[in-house]
Amino acid sequence: MTTESPNDTPARRDGTGQVSYAIFDQALWTRFSEADSVEGFVESWLALLARNLTGVTSAVALIGDPDTGPFAPVARWPEEAAISPALMAATERALGKRQPILTRTEEGHEIALPFLMDGQLYGAVSVTMQGEAMTPGEVVRHLRWGAGWIEVLLRRDQGRSFERLQARTAKALSMLATVLEQKRFNAAANALVTELARSLKCDPVSLGLMKRGNAKVVTVSHASGWGKRMSLMRDIRAAMNEAADQEAVVLYPPPPGWDYRVTLAHEELVRTHRADSVLSVPIQYDGDIIGALTLEKAGPEGFDEETVELVDVIATVVGPVIEEKRRNDRILIVKVFEVIGNQVKRLLGPSHFGRKLATLIFAGLVWYFATAITTFTVTAPAQLQGTVQRTVVAPFNGYIADEQVQAGAVVTEGQVLARLDDQDLALEQLRLVTSRGQRQAEYAQALAGRQRAEANIIESQIRQIDSQIALVEEQIARTEIRAPFDGVVVSGDLSQKIGATVERGEELFKIAPPDGWRVVLEVDERDLAEIAPGQTGQLRVSSLPDLPLLYKIERITPVSDQREGRNFFRVDASLEENDPRLRPSMEGIARTEIDERLLFAVWTRPLVNWAKLTFWRWMP
Repeated sequence: MTTESPNDTPARRDGTGQVSYAIFDQALWTRFSEADSVEGFVESWLALLARNLTGVTSAVALIGDPDTGPFAPVARWPEEAAISPALMAATERALGKRQPILTRTEEGHEIALPFLMDGQLYGAVSVTMQGEAMTPGEVVRHLRWGAGWIEVLLRRDQGRSFERLQARTAKALSMLATVLEQKRFNAAANALVTELARSLKCDPVSLGLMKRGNAKVVTVSHASGWGKRMSLMRDIRAAMNEAADQEAVVLYPPPPGWDYRVTLAHEELVRTHRADSVLSVPIQYDGDIIGALTLEKAGPEGFDEETVELVDVIATVVGPVIEEKRRNDRILIVKVFEVIGNQVKRLLGPSHFGRKLATLIFAGLVWYFATAITTFTVTAPAQLQGTVQRTVVAPFNGYIADEQVQAGAVVTEGQVLARLDDQDLALEQLRLVTSRGQRQAEYAQALAGRQRAEANIIESQIRQIDSQIALVEEQIARTEIRAPFDGVVVSGDLSQKIGATVERGEELFKIAPPDGWRVVLEVDERDLAEIAPGQTGQLRVSSLPDLPLLYKIERITPVSDQREGRNFFRVDASLEENDPRLRPSMEGIARTEIDERLLFAVWTRPLVNWAKLTFWRWMP
């Protein structure tokens, strides 16, 4: 007689009295090759694996979602045996460490191997071995070879899932194209329910949208046959509300293993409409439930899991497009009120902290600009000039002999500024003196000869020559150009004109007093209306930007000038303060104080003036 091992199962004995396992193995392989579910495949696979391991007493296989799990036992061997806690503990360690685990026991070993595919964990298989018939390394090798069949199962299941996903996606995109072809909301909704009813063989398909918390049926497929059955609309709305309130797909009658759903309204719809099954799928837009699709179907087949997933995908893809078309079809005033209402809800609701903060900041800025007062000033380029400015000119025609000062020099009254060539005057003076001596001798001779008349004539000529001599002497004295008063030479540089001729009255120098200043402002014509005599302001020159100089407007000239694309008027002002560092012709920026105005009005004044002119230009 032959003694059976612990892992043997009942088998038929052949004619020689030996136990034959051929029929049993053939049944396992047949069951393995024809398995139509994951559980059946793994159960037969685990039984075949145990048949090839000598000394195995128990085995278990766990399968779950990749990496996340949960990993639950889908097969055990022997089928009627319970899973030992030690074997499950070894399996858990293998899952946690993602590597084979070997645990020694008093009777043998417990070996666990995780199922890894493409770096993801899908489950594990564990066996309990007795005796030393097979080493742990041999067992691990058998488990690894056997795990290849599990990978085949998983990849086949992934392929089927991908094919189903492709088919659902293609149908959903086809449905989306049907909806997008329609320009208006009603046409798009009718096309959607009609196409769903045709492709899924449903009668009818209803589309409802949420309004004030309740569903409103907007379109029904095969609407022509509903003339006498409008009372069922109430039941359809109730079914839609039931799915929307639970925010989940509701199917009646629910299939085995289906998650619990409240189906009272769907049950009533099946009863009153005499349909065999009803499916309601919520439609979401921007995270909110905006409506639902309700499908009714006759026949015993009902809605399978694939159809439910397809309708859910279609609702996910097409729903937002339907909602956008509905929103676009509304009148403008409704859109405006909705936008305002949504903004108010976000502003007053519990979230959107950033929006609330921005609104508070904006309100604070509006309040500030509506109440803030500032001094309105007119800014203009300005130049510093002397109050009295004397021009020194050439006293007569002549030549420049010498130059003593240049522009910017500080001079005192009577100081020589330049000299004219006096050589011709000196010769003229010598000639006149010589001529006078001759006339004086002739005068004495006439007196000696008692020629009274001749003496009177000569005396008259002598006086004339004296006058000419005095004139020449005066001209010689005036060849020295002297400063008329203490001041600063504003302009004049004769260093490059030594020996050049000058005409009588030609300007040589300009001199201004050092303690009397005036400010010349170039006020833009757009700001001229704001300027009036008596206003005050501050001037800061480029060379002394930290020194504020107070001035007072005295006169506005009526003549304009243009420079650098600007049209401006000259405004004269008197400087109320003096500083020894000031020099004529210094330039800077002047700000004339006008009055107190709103800060917002001051900042927007140029824009408002431009808008007024533009409006006037285009006004009919």
